Amino acid sequence: MSRYLIPIAFFALLIPVFIIGLGRDPTKLPSTFIDKPAPEFDLPQLRKPSLRLGNRDFADRFVLVNFWATWCGGCRQEHAFLMQLAANDVIPIFGINWRDQRQAAIEWLDQLGDPYVASGFDGGNHTGIDWGVYAAPETFLVNPSGTVVYKLLGPLNSQIWQQEFVPRMVDSVGAAL
Repeated sequence: MSRYLIPIAFFALLIPVFIIGLGRDPTKLPSTFIDKPAPEFDLPQLRKPSLRLGNRDFADRFVLVNFWATWCGGCRQEHAFLMQLAANDVIPIFGINWRDQRQAAIEWLDQLGDPYVASGFDGGNHTGIDWGVYAAPETFLVNPSGTVVYKLLGPLNSQIWQQEFVPRMVDSVGAAL
């Protein structure tokens, strides 16, 4: 009889863990970089490999750092919104083409449009690892002092932009005044 009670008791202990897990928002994975300096990186640019892209390119202003790939469905989903942000000159967007093929990425941007000030090519995932990237797309908001203030896992859209990104930029600007 007790051999049947042990699995039942074990399962009963797991129920609260499952309930807590179901209530969590999967787009809000914790990041060890929030309120810390953005990880240093230096990558060849996607379109011009002889040129480099790194943290020095976005100093002294708010920027988005967007990890994306051609094989990523969520990247295609968010692309129109990134194009809108870029067209309206809302915020500079720097892309990191992550775990991809260079030529496929160039063709993708040629076909869909290029919202990025520049894109670095991280085919080997070294920068992705340094930034703690789990999956594409991931978008980081970096403030003018180079500190990561927000991380989004998943596609960026207008609603998330207004709810999560804009208040952080406003709060940071207000705090600096």
